[in-house]
Amino acid sequence: MRNRYLDLLRFLAIVRVVVYHVTGWASLTLVFPAMSVMFALAGSLMAASLTRSGPAAVGRRLRRLLPSLWVLAVVFVPAMLFTGLSLSPRVLLWLFPIADPPANNWGALALSVIWYLRDYLWFVLASPIAFWLFRKAPLPTLLAPYLLLLAIEAGIYQAPSPVLREFGLYFGAWMLGFAHQAGMLRRLAGRILYPLASVLALAGGAWLVTHPGPRGYDLNDNHLGNALWSAAFILIALGRGPAGMAWLERSRLADRAVTVVNRRALTIYLWHMPFVVALTPLVDVVGRSHQDPLGLAIRVLLVFVLVGLVTLAVGWVEDVAARRRPELIPAGSPQPIEPSSRPSAGPSIPAGAGSAGPPTAGLPSPGTAEPTGRSPVPQPRSGAEINAG
Repeated sequence: MRNRYLDLLRFLAIVRVVVYHVTGWASLTLVFPAMSVMFALAGSLMAASLTRSGPAAVGRRLRRLLPSLWVLAVVFVPAMLFTGLSLSPRVLLWLFPIADPPANNWGALALSVIWYLRDYLWFVLASPIAFWLFRKAPLPTLLAPYLLLLAIEAGIYQAPSPVLREFGLYFGAWMLGFAHQAGMLRRLAGRILYPLASVLALAGGAWLVTHPGPRGYDLNDNHLGNALWSAAFILIALGRGPAGMAWLERSRLADRAVTVVNRRALTIYLWHMPFVVALTPLVDVVGRSHQDPLGLAIRVLLVFVLVGLVTLAVGWVEDVAARRRPELIPAGSPQPIEPSSRPSAGPSIPAGAGSAGPPTAGLPSPGTAEPTGRSPVPQPRSGAEINAG
């Protein structure tokens, strides 16, 4: 049975990502650290898949991830090749982005969110080993990404590769998703959970205040502050999430919106940034600054409208990738059409009361911060950041 609370979290994260990229408001990263939440949800779903299917879950996750990227590449890669992008073997990274795929000047900005798929891809590939280690030694495995990030930020580990830095920054959230699926966060007593979350939030906030980035107190500019603050948020959000969402089910409109965004999360994520970038100068042309409240409201509305249209056009690819009947607008909650999976080797991890249900085909759950690993690209005129939010 689907966990509608997790669906709601993903819905909020996707909406927050889009609004953040339009407005550039740093406060949104503190109120809702969407990127880390999405990685945590993805980790929970990955753990559920590994428990049911073993290593075969990797192929299924990649099958859900890559087709939507290929649709985007079919549109944008030829356009970039015609406008200055050199044709080289690296173009093949648009098929399997284990590193940043090449882009020209405007493409690097409009398609900057691709970094998330790169990280997600690596996390999926690493998950079978990480899951085995987690079952053998949960606490050391949970702490390892944070210790790696601390070593990098302290200068102990110098010149790390972009992917390794991203493991330090976001794989900790992915591992907290493992802990959520195992029921560990739900079982953690309040006398431990709340003080732990408070300490992490205070440490992350203190580091952020004493090490502000170019955009002030924006989590996306501060890796260690981001990881600590986000860990505190995830502990509360997943460890003390409600058991039911009856109020959501009573509202047909809200329930349908959550379903649609979850089923089309990857499409929304991949396509929103090109519209954010393109609409910035257009709003200025009509005489409204993209930075005043009305200009921002116009951009937010137009971005959602355009993303909605492109989602109608190509969102069904996510249904095909998940082996569901393609739908123009998702209506129900059918399960993916997959062959029955063999049980994973070894004892399975019990799913707690707040654990995720069957994998969804939303963001192969994506979202949002500018990792150091991406090649620098020009800033959009709006001042909104180019990362995933």
